Amino acid sequence: MSDLRELYQEIILDHGKRPRNFRALVGADRRAEGYNPLCGDKVTVYVKLADGVVKDVAFEGTGCVISTASASMMTKSVKGKTVAGVERLFEHFHQMIAGESANPHSTDDLGDLAVLAGVREFPTRVKCASLSWHTLRAALKGEPSGVSTE
Repeated sequence: MSDLRELYQEIILDHGKRPRNFRALVGADRRAEGYNPLCGDKVTVYVKLADGVVKDVAFEGTGCVISTASASMMTKSVKGKTVAGVERLFEHFHQMIAGESANPHSTDDLGDLAVLAGVREFPTRVKCASLSWHTLRAALKGEPSGVSTE
């Protein structure tokens, strides 16, 4: 039970109930849609790029609290980063939640995203937490068609 309490920490619940950057982004340069068939989470990620920097990012969709919180925290974390910086952050985040990191406790550069580390204890939730990230990655690569976690 303590694992579940840790997973649903206050910051996750806050982002799940009041997601940041939850809107369609008018004038977005890039857009991609993602779907998690396992639990039905759907997300659309919008990005405005300028000179290889994420100037603005937003999302819309429906999903569980983990999916929504992850998308919300992701948008806050990538704003102002270069595309290469977003890719590095994606890799580190994905390694953390999938338990692939050599040092799973090394989360210093992840900021608030580190609270999602507990999802690695719940394998079905890893896809919930990573859906928006894979969708963002597709948007940045100019691949708008359906991203799926399967």
